[in-house]
Amino acid sequence: MALVTPDALTRTVQDFLSEAAGAVVLEDGAVAFDLGHSKYSISGEYNKCLLHLWSAERNTVRRVLDAEVKNGTLKLFVQRLGQSRPTKLEICREHDRRSPSAKKAARASYEQKLRRALDRRFPGFAITRLTTAVDLERSFGPIYARGLLRHGQSAFAVLGVNASETQASIDASLTFAILWLEACRQSSAGKFLVEGLHLFVPHGCSALVRERMANLNRAAAKWSLLELDERHDALTEIDCTDRGNVATRLVHATNETAARERFADSIARINSILPNCEVAVLSAAELAFRWRGLEFARARIGAEAATFRSQQEIVFGVGAEERVLDSHNWPFFLQLLTAVRDTRHPYGPRQHPLFRLRPERWLESLVVADVSVIDERLLSQSNESRALYSQVPAFFASDRAMLDVLTTTHAGRLAVVELKADEDIHLPLQGLDYWSRVEWHHARGEFPRFGYFPDQELSPEKPLLYLVAPAFHVHPQTDVLLRYLSPEIEWEFVSIDEHWREGVKVVFRKRPESRRPPERDMEARRTSDPRLAIARPA
Repeated sequence: MALVTPDALTRTVQDFLSEAAGAVVLEDGAVAFDLGHSKYSISGEYNKCLLHLWSAERNTVRRVLDAEVKNGTLKLFVQRLGQSRPTKLEICREHDRRSPSAKKAARASYEQKLRRALDRRFPGFAITRLTTAVDLERSFGPIYARGLLRHGQSAFAVLGVNASETQASIDASLTFAILWLEACRQSSAGKFLVEGLHLFVPHGCSALVRERMANLNRAAAKWSLLELDERHDALTEIDCTDRGNVATRLVHATNETAARERFADSIARINSILPNCEVAVLSAAELAFRWRGLEFARARIGAEAATFRSQQEIVFGVGAEERVLDSHNWPFFLQLLTAVRDTRHPYGPRQHPLFRLRPERWLESLVVADVSVIDERLLSQSNESRALYSQVPAFFASDRAMLDVLTTTHAGRLAVVELKADEDIHLPLQGLDYWSRVEWHHARGEFPRFGYFPDQELSPEKPLLYLVAPAFHVHPQTDVLLRYLSPEIEWEFVSIDEHWREGVKVVFRKRPESRRPPERDMEARRTSDPRLAIARPA
């Protein structure tokens, strides 16, 4: 095998991971690291190329001998320290590594299990159209089994997802279930009434879907969530009306002034190289340096190796890569900052990885600079009092999410701003997630208690929800999903100009014409589908 130089390996890994933010590292066929929550570094000393991977659970160092990219996987031939026989390490862009035939078999088996469960649960209803066929026109893939239950003039849309799919696919199931409900209503218009939806998810995996379904419009459809235990063919219905046990928590706001004073030397050091970079306080012991939303370094309180005394250190790298800054790698640090500055600007090389990375964080940095461009009612960061927070941790079940922007109106009403730079079918329900968490903590008066919005009296009204995306990157199914949100949620869809990197400009807005439910009762749907009129001001 040819020896891979440190520079060649670094380029290979960085190029690969620039397109795979949630990659996983497999060793001996098992997932060893999830790079969404882990770090790596590459070093080359004494003509050896060492790959260091670490997380909260484990720490691994491997000597790399060769590398190749094949079928969406980076295959590294490595040696364990102290051993001479090479082994294989794989970095995969996707968590689901099953073969196409294995996926197909699992989905076909699930279809039969779902059919049996429907027969037992809904006697008297006929099962029609149960399929996993691809329908690209309506955004349906093979992951979800879709069907229709019918009894006389009454029917229900059905969608299910099996336990071998990823948690991300399970969490996304409600988006496609709503679209399937709408498709069933369109195809049955004037023939029979599709009253609502039965959504089936694996046992123990319903937390996020449950919270989303709790915030849908109950006048627009009858919503039902069930967990199917495939091993025992057991069904459990989940109560989506009870929000008394929401698994979410709010972290305390950090004293930013004190944190900036603590890291004044590190801030001055970075600013001397890259003036006007963004400094984001992550905690009392850590802050991040970003350039147009792209994080390239952090300053943090670490421990001195020999004495374990606290000391400040700067680590740098893009994505999951991380190196402790020292005299040996100082040239690499300067090279990184120069590359970030020269490529990441509105007129930079669009195909360069550094230009393409983290577009939503780039958009967020512009919105944070002046959030009033989204709506003049919103308070900007320039105000004397702290009235805007970006990247607020919002933990829900196993999901470690970051709310894009949380701010208030001039009247003190909370506002959630969710941003997407690229087309994303899940934007409405992802925005719903964050709105739900903010509303939960706000109803309990937790924001003032946790140090948010000091010197400001918050309105008791429910938060506003803003969904922001470029005009030509709005998914065509967005309107359908917005129509099924609860009328209690006052949302506004803000479409911005495609050239937002040059400055955010609003092109048009959409909002509910009325907060009245789409229909007052189920019977009205026999002659019309639920529609929530959209206002489009000039």
